[in-house]
Amino acid sequence: MNRTFVSLGSWLAFLAVALGAFGTHALKGQISEANLAIWHTGTEYHLVHAVALVLVGLLSAHADNEMTRRSGWLFATGIVIFGGSLYALALTDIKVLGAITPVGGLCFLSGWLFLALGSQKSGT
Repeated sequence: MNRTFVSLGSWLAFLAVALGAFGTHALKGQISEANLAIWHTGTEYHLVHAVALVLVGLLSAHADNEMTRRSGWLFATGIVIFGGSLYALALTDIKVLGAITPVGGLCFLSGWLFLALGSQKSGT
């Protein structure tokens, strides 16, 4: 087991739930419905990939290799870039921030690819 990924994923999942609650309760009526939807998308992808990060940490007990570890770092990086850019966009309405979001999406896609390849490499 990779405790770094389990711990990091757990903290990031905690943060995703907190940010989701903040968006639902504190931001409603403060930002537009469109920006609330952007916030929701950020928290949804944030939470899914935080759980994926925990799973990478657990999977590493059976498939501890460079590809599996890279998948974890790509998920974490994707959360920061994808979620972070959407949170900032929702709060500031600075549209250029939306141009950063796909970089985070590519990190997520790459993370899933590396996880698939890493698990095959180890025979799990």
